[in-house]
Amino acid sequence: MSIQVSPSPIPNSNAVSLTSTLLDRDDYLTGLLNQVTATKTEGWLRELGQSAANWVRHSIIPTTREEEWRFTDLSSLRKVQFNLETGNLASLEFDILPEAANSRLIFVNGVFAQELSAVTDLPSGIMVSNLAGLSVVEQEGVRQYLAQAEGAQEVFTALNTAGITDAAVVWVKKNVVVETPIHLVFISVEGEIPTISQPRCLVVAESGSQVSLVEEYTNRRGAESAEKEGVYFTNAVTEIWVGDNAEVNHTRVEQEGAEAFHIGKTAIAQARDSRYTCHAITLGGKLSRHNLEVLQTGEQTETTLNGLTMIYGKQLSDTHSAIALNYPHGTSDQLHKCIVGDRAHAVFNGKVFVPKPAQLTNATQLNRNLLLSSKARVDTKPQLEITADNVKCAHGATVSQLEDDEIFYLQSRGIDENDARKLLVNAFAAEVINKIPIPSLREILLNIVNNLKSISPDS
Repeated sequence: MSIQVSPSPIPNSNAVSLTSTLLDRDDYLTGLLNQVTATKTEGWLRELGQSAANWVRHSIIPTTREEEWRFTDLSSLRKVQFNLETGNLASLEFDILPEAANSRLIFVNGVFAQELSAVTDLPSGIMVSNLAGLSVVEQEGVRQYLAQAEGAQEVFTALNTAGITDAAVVWVKKNVVVETPIHLVFISVEGEIPTISQPRCLVVAESGSQVSLVEEYTNRRGAESAEKEGVYFTNAVTEIWVGDNAEVNHTRVEQEGAEAFHIGKTAIAQARDSRYTCHAITLGGKLSRHNLEVLQTGEQTETTLNGLTMIYGKQLSDTHSAIALNYPHGTSDQLHKCIVGDRAHAVFNGKVFVPKPAQLTNATQLNRNLLLSSKARVDTKPQLEITADNVKCAHGATVSQLEDDEIFYLQSRGIDENDARKLLVNAFAAEVINKIPIPSLREILLNIVNNLKSISPDS
């Protein structure tokens, strides 16, 4: 059987000529590029970085005039001059998940922290390390995958690649089943001046393998600095390659500081009969954006995307997803929920592409939003683009507030109004949180929901 695959709908995945534009089109972006490339690399990493830097010099920071960014204004980012910072390890605090106590990698401002990491509880057949800690032979294998995902020319992805010096690497060999979850923690430490860090992660699950991982972004520090909130920028990229009949269960938690900027890319390639599940939890940051892109490279894949955004104050959180189902018999199921309080603004744009070769595809997409304040805002755009004629696809979106009659019912059972509102918000969030396969992480996230500041209306 011959299958013609349509051009990839992943943003900026198709090659264009670099001779059509002038170099250094954006002075601010060039300044960021000069900062992240200040550390010199050698060999193939240097070649990779120089190629990506060339793309950056031909790019500009997106504006609201672009369809993909029309609800997310980056002008506040442009007002800040960021610098590299290594950070102080002495005051760092973070949650050690009991299930991954000896299977974690810690990076501070994008730099590997060996003294905080532990990888002593792993079976044979899995490699968990920073890139610099790998042998020459192992690095050669990584070279075949790093920065090779679709969409590599997107401006922030290219900026990350241009400054790459190290990365978290998780590589599972053929038919190896890893019961222990892998915990990847990327901590940002604010300096006296605004800082930028660019975490990078590569996950390769070979044919028939299974692995679970938690990817966490945080700025948690010691008690003496708990009240201090600095300005910083995290520009993260994760590439996940799921081989034939392999399974990856991925949980991504973003809990940056109140004044932080966070832009993240997760790019997934799914081979034949593979299974990929993502639980994306967004909690922090002054401005955050997560681009989640799934590319099907073989038949009969299963893709499950669960997302939960909880924001308040004046936070802005943007989730853009794209699922390209290019082959027959694929299934995808996406549920994204937003809890928005105060004057916060949530954005969801989910695209599912089903071209003509992808017959017998089953795809569903649902975005549900809960507004806790009359001034909270959500912009939602679920979309299906289907040219196949034998598929089962559906999508939808809802925007609602807490129902007065539900609150009254709970009050009539002796529960005060604030606790009643907490119970309803908790139930709304639990549908996503309870699907996370790591009990200790579920408990942490449910506690965060219970302590959500903006439960009362117009608080």
